[in-house]
Amino acid sequence: MMTKIAFLGLGVMGFPMAGHLQRAGHDVTVYNRTSAKAEKWVSTHGGQMALTPADAAKGAEFVISCVGNDDDLRSVVLGSHGALGAMTKGSTYIDHTTVSAKVTAELYALARDAGVDFVDAPISGGQAGAENGALSIMCGGEASAYDRSEPIMSVYARICRRIGETGAGQKTKMCNQIAIAGLVQGLSEALHFAQKAGLDGRSVVEVISQGAAGSWQMSNRYETMLEDHFDHGFAVDWMRKDLAICLSAADEVGASLPVTALVDQFYKDVQNMGGGRWDTSSLFKRLENIG
Repeated sequence: MMTKIAFLGLGVMGFPMAGHLQRAGHDVTVYNRTSAKAEKWVSTHGGQMALTPADAAKGAEFVISCVGNDDDLRSVVLGSHGALGAMTKGSTYIDHTTVSAKVTAELYALARDAGVDFVDAPISGGQAGAENGALSIMCGGEASAYDRSEPIMSVYARICRRIGETGAGQKTKMCNQIAIAGLVQGLSEALHFAQKAGLDGRSVVEVISQGAAGSWQMSNRYETMLEDHFDHGFAVDWMRKDLAICLSAADEVGASLPVTALVDQFYKDVQNMGGGRWDTSSLFKRLENIG
């Protein structure tokens, strides 16, 4: 069934995600801060574009955002040009941005007061997952709001689950980023050791990836790491933003994250190497630079 949807944010994730919705037969209007990107999306996928989040949201049953950080999210939701003021009662706002649970709670309350449902639904799977419609989506919010939203999100999901009430999706995404940080550092060290020991890295991974050491990172990133290519998806700058959210939340709940805190500093080293826009597997590059 065709649904009127507004999609806000056409980065490396949002651009293909909105495209999946349009191809699935929905009526999609997109907004991007840089209008040239929205024009490119329309020329690629069809649909419509709007010059403000509010214009995109008018008459939409679902408004979906995938932007950069807490402030970016507030900017597309709030204010005279924000989406929330243009949304009708009974419609639903789905946010795929990785943000703090604090801003999620803030926007949930404002949406509730406006008669709008709010689902926090951060995503994992990288650019490839977005392009292939195979994302993992972890959600928080009222069960009824999630149930209405799930068929929309399933268009670009491999798995989509409600974890709990508002904020549960963002807290689950923190678990995801904590796990990734340690995995990528471990993989980087394994490949670094293999090189220093005179082993063929590809042969090593072919064997160890089939056992207990196997991971998504190992299967999808080892070749590009060995080839010194670090332009495949989620950037170090964004990972540090996410890890800052994780470490702040850990202080609030009393969780100990010593490895995550250490890997965050390793990513800071990568930034200082000029690698802020490299993907997260560039921890390997840091080890190569050390020698």
